[in-house]
Amino acid sequence: MYVSMKEMLWNAHENNYAVMAINCVNMEQAKAIIQSASEEHSAVIINISPRQMKAHGHGNIMAPMIKNMAEKVPVPVAFNLDHGANLEDITYAMECGFSSVMIDSSSYEFEENVRRTKTVAALAHGMGLSCEAELGHVGMANQSDNTRTDLYTNPEQAKEFVARTHCDCLAVAIGTAHGSYPKGFVPKLDFDRLRLLKDTLKMPLVLHGGSGAGDENIKKVVGCGINKINVCTDLFKHARQAMADAIAADPSIDYMDVCMVAQEAMKVFIKRYMRLIGSSGRYTFEKDQGPELD
Repeated sequence: MYVSMKEMLWNAHENNYAVMAINCVNMEQAKAIIQSASEEHSAVIINISPRQMKAHGHGNIMAPMIKNMAEKVPVPVAFNLDHGANLEDITYAMECGFSSVMIDSSSYEFEENVRRTKTVAALAHGMGLSCEAELGHVGMANQSDNTRTDLYTNPEQAKEFVARTHCDCLAVAIGTAHGSYPKGFVPKLDFDRLRLLKDTLKMPLVLHGGSGAGDENIKKVVGCGINKINVCTDLFKHARQAMADAIAADPSIDYMDVCMVAQEAMKVFIKRYMRLIGSSGRYTFEKDQGPELD
């Protein structure tokens, strides 16, 4: 099923689990993600950022391909623009057929973030799409932004932000960052702030920078109210390593076979992660019937 993020994230919010949001730039990744979701009876979100879309996975190619694949499985699949920073990229994604968009104006002052987010949320809702926003700022791991508590999300400010913008879910900053942390480093997260955010907002919350956060942190944030977890760096590393190992083992391996190795390796990673965050088994169905919430 090709759907927006809204219903699946509210189900996750009401039933205390999280849905993976996985960055995807090609067919092999899309197949690995959607097959994993179907086999695990899990909802899933496919993400692509404007940078990734311009460099490789063009929106006018990715959106119809993902929609076609999603319509052939009985679990909810959303295609979401990740970190849409300007209106041009966001409206392009809408025109291509994305089912959800994120407006990231978290680097702006509060009032400007509200103004931009409110505009995009209204546009998205008018087209039947869901809208994610960010308050606080999830920065870069290689700049140690995860340690800057001044970038963390303020719960009372978040309450005003959601009320004024009507966003469907909110990405919060509690100590994670995008990209790769130094080797052996595990971020320290502000779980008390997360609990307060959940209690204050009572809506689906999003964790960006899920890669490298560690299994214990991931399990704990889900228990404290996170309902969408973005994963990119860890999956890309996992796929790249599988391809490198296959080439090292057989330097004459065919290109298509290398792609298939990567696809199967990604499925192993994704399915394990779905079980970790509790989304596996949430959608049950019988052959030739649509899914029912478990």
